[in-house]
Amino acid sequence: MFNFDNSYTTLAEDFYQAIMPSSAVAPQLIAFNTRLANELGIDYDGIDEQSLANIFSGKTILPGSKPISQAYAGHQFGNFVPSLGDGRAILLGEIITPKGLRVDVQLKGAGKTPFSRGGDGRSALGPVIREYIVSEAMHALNIPTTRALAAVTSGEQVYRDNSYQNNLVPGGILTRIASSHIRVGTFEYFASRQEYANVKQLADYAIKRHYPELLGQENIYLAFFRAVAKRKLSLVAKWMSVGFIHGVMNTDNNSISGETLDFGPCAFMDQFSEQKVFSSIDRNSRYAYSNQANIALWNISSLANCLVPIMGIEPDDVSALFDQEFEILSDYSKTVWAQAMGNKLGIFSATQEDLGLINNWLHYLENENLDFTNSFHDLAAVLHQNSAQTDDKINTKLKTSKEFEQFLSAWKNRLQQQSQDIEASESLMQQHNPLFIPRNHQVEKAIVQAMEGNYKHFHRLNHVLGTPFTEQEAHQDLKAPPKEDEIVQQTFCGT
Repeated sequence: MFNFDNSYTTLAEDFYQAIMPSSAVAPQLIAFNTRLANELGIDYDGIDEQSLANIFSGKTILPGSKPISQAYAGHQFGNFVPSLGDGRAILLGEIITPKGLRVDVQLKGAGKTPFSRGGDGRSALGPVIREYIVSEAMHALNIPTTRALAAVTSGEQVYRDNSYQNNLVPGGILTRIASSHIRVGTFEYFASRQEYANVKQLADYAIKRHYPELLGQENIYLAFFRAVAKRKLSLVAKWMSVGFIHGVMNTDNNSISGETLDFGPCAFMDQFSEQKVFSSIDRNSRYAYSNQANIALWNISSLANCLVPIMGIEPDDVSALFDQEFEILSDYSKTVWAQAMGNKLGIFSATQEDLGLINNWLHYLENENLDFTNSFHDLAAVLHQNSAQTDDKINTKLKTSKEFEQFLSAWKNRLQQQSQDIEASESLMQQHNPLFIPRNHQVEKAIVQAMEGNYKHFHRLNHVLGTPFTEQEAHQDLKAPPKEDEIVQQTFCGT
């Protein structure tokens, strides 16, 4: 089924610990992502459902697999923890896709590891359902992300501190696909121990695997830092353009490859709010929506601290060099944010000069407590009505006000300055404004039903969210923001 080609285990033994999965008692398959399996070149013909459940729970270990848990550290809410590692995740190995890409195949919730630190290494079913839905939705939104290949129940109850049936919940295991699971925290693990030979080994490995275009550059580790930083900032701009809040942007959740990694207390906002926080543990709003770009820069600075000792830069030059680097990166962050939001407003090649217009639109949404996703479609409808020169009334929730009229006038003027016509702007908006997102109350509904063994809503969400830019008349209810009694105020990691 898998032709494993394991490269991470060629690194020094300090990088990982060998461990076998242990949490599967009587696994049952919830979902197998055949579309992703086909992309990966996985041969699953003739494999029955129970065999798939055994494979994707770790109950059956396939030939060539070398199960390991990876070591890493991390800044968690700004506080450095020198030893974290995969406390409930086990890397089965790597495979090469038909396109020649190397990817990790990892089990989450597969049992206790040497890095579990007193935890049980298992996962409740809820986080498995959430990550499967949201990571696949993220992929369909054209945002770099880890993927979900399979989800299974483990066949055992897991103890978690909540109100569900005496704190016992069904266990689950997710099979995750990633370009790699190398994190900023992986570099911090060795740098904090001043093991710079391992930092260099890790950097060389990461460059060869993720940034081969850098090979041969004069200061390759500085070039590597810049490349990682730009991918991360571009990723965060894309997150924010769809109203996504990661929830726990710790350095151990910061992927070197530039993919969205670890879907714990994450959510897509409904009504727009710059300071929106979903995570139940983010009491100081460190990872609020509007702070995500700044936190990305903070995390990147942690990577810089790890790499400086192997860069060969004179100590007296480090401060001036990185002051300049972060000034450039801060400017880059604003540019990619302007471009991402400009596309949503029908602006081709938006620049930082458009930030005022973008911010005026967002301020209007917040002041009127309007839905982030749906308001862009309402705005496009207003544009279409005007361009079609029709008096037909359109049904939108946009509220007429002096603030809105001022924005509307400035926005139309900006569109008229472009060489493209209004129809092209409308098309651009359609391409960058999803009709369907994994709304938090719908994800919660799928989780609650899954706890009772009902996966109908889970499968429905995955089907609809697979084509988020396509109108789907039978699923209009999934577009709607939550009613008052459906609002999920906070989400939990649940691990």
